[in-house]
Amino acid sequence: MKHLYFVRHGLSLMNQQGFFSGLTDTPLTNEGRQQAIDAGKLLQTANVDCIVASPITRAFDTACLIATEIGYDSDNIITSDHFIERDFGPLEGTTYSPDLPLDTIDGVEHSRDLVERVALGLEFIKSLEADTILVVSHGAVGRALRYLVQDETPFHGSEKFLNGEVVKLI
Repeated sequence: MKHLYFVRHGLSLMNQQGFFSGLTDTPLTNEGRQQAIDAGKLLQTANVDCIVASPITRAFDTACLIATEIGYDSDNIITSDHFIERDFGPLEGTTYSPDLPLDTIDGVEHSRDLVERVALGLEFIKSLEADTILVVSHGAVGRALRYLVQDETPFHGSEKFLNGEVVKLI
């Protein structure tokens, strides 16, 4: 792998409503679908030869829309549970609050466990025979991935990814 891109899924209905939506399956909004198409247009010259996505619908649908824009066969998208969103446990479906100390809440996946899971996913994508890999996933996963590949970027307190944002990590 020579290049690694990351895209957070497009705006979902629960994002729009301001709710925690880790493992909850929530569809893309019209704006979210357009964000995915726009991300695909930005990636048309990136020579992506492998797409790996979270199997959660909002991420997978985003990956499919990007694939269409870059001429990549969506049947070849690889899904991996390593890249599913953080499990927010009892917070699922409640009003999102960026200041909650998530690691102290029983039932919420600890950031240490999230980073370990994403590290396994990173090892998996490194094993793929591809020069340019695109991971389409979720915000917390993106921060964990960035933390793992960019030593100077912390997980906690790092800049959040916008919906549909294209980021080159390597």
